Amino acid sequence: MSHSLSLVIPMYNEEDNVLPMLERVHEALGDYSMPWEVLLVNDGSRDRTVLRMREGRERFGAHVRIVDLRRNFGQTAAMQAGIDAARGEVIATLDGDLQNDPVDIPRLVQRLLDEDLDMVAGWRRNRQDNLWLRKVPSRIANRLIRRITGVELHDYGCSLKVFRAEVIKGVRLYGEMHRFIPAWMATHTAPSRIAEEVVSHYPRTRGESKYGLSRTFRVIIDLLSVYFFMRFSARPAHFFGMLGLGFGGVGGLILAYLFLLKLMGESIGDRPLFMVGIMCVLIAVQILTTGVLSEMLSRTYYEAQERKSYVLRNADELSIEAGEGWRHAGQ
Repeated sequence: MSHSLSLVIPMYNEEDNVLPMLERVHEALGDYSMPWEVLLVNDGSRDRTVLRMREGRERFGAHVRIVDLRRNFGQTAAMQAGIDAARGEVIATLDGDLQNDPVDIPRLVQRLLDEDLDMVAGWRRNRQDNLWLRKVPSRIANRLIRRITGVELHDYGCSLKVFRAEVIKGVRLYGEMHRFIPAWMATHTAPSRIAEEVVSHYPRTRGESKYGLSRTFRVIIDLLSVYFFMRFSARPAHFFGMLGLGFGGVGGLILAYLFLLKLMGESIGDRPLFMVGIMCVLIAVQILTTGVLSEMLSRTYYEAQERKSYVLRNADELSIEAGEGWRHAGQ
């Protein structure tokens, strides 16, 4: 199937990996039958990464494009910058540390097109990383993400992924949400159009890893945001409403119980349970009010940006000339 391909490779302090990465990319795609480009995103590196990128462009040609960020914004922002600049109908992303193998890209692209998918994610089944610092926390995080998001992938953390550009360009990535791209994709397309493919993985031989054990805790915090936006971004009042009604119900039961005791002549003013009931009711009122305000903000967000609460797949098929496509009497 005819298409164009863009490779997006974010890099931060990877001066020793730039030229070897470009060599490997050209070995893998040297005979690729479709037009392709590679976008190297310099995420504010403090070493000579951007100089090596320019050397690579001079050596390999103008299809090597450089996206140079003014400072270090993080991998998510760097990936978003590369996706925004990509011109291909299919976009592939991979890390710049040479642990992903570009040889796998044509296979992932072929599956994306043959099976009419919107995303194919890499699965590092034989991952070459430290067991306790990388692999075990990653397995725990992947299992938790699968359970909460409902998107059944084994490896959310693999950066080697391919997308249909028209879909991924509609997803905006912020903070450190690159780990949850499959979940964000599920807000724009059906989970059945997201698949995974086993890919190669190699140990890092140059440079230093930018990840540590602390990212596990950031994943858990980010996961709460993902869950909220996947389930309640267009109806936040439902989320806050459930919490508010829960607290209100507990507070109401407590106060009803104390009211019955009061009718029986017992003193309730000095009971700690009385304060608990009052606090539950006050918390319920605050949460419900927050839900109403969130609903107003949500409506303002969609209307101000002229965003819709749905995404069309067949937008081109619906575009017809004025006056055409009507059935008239006698036809």
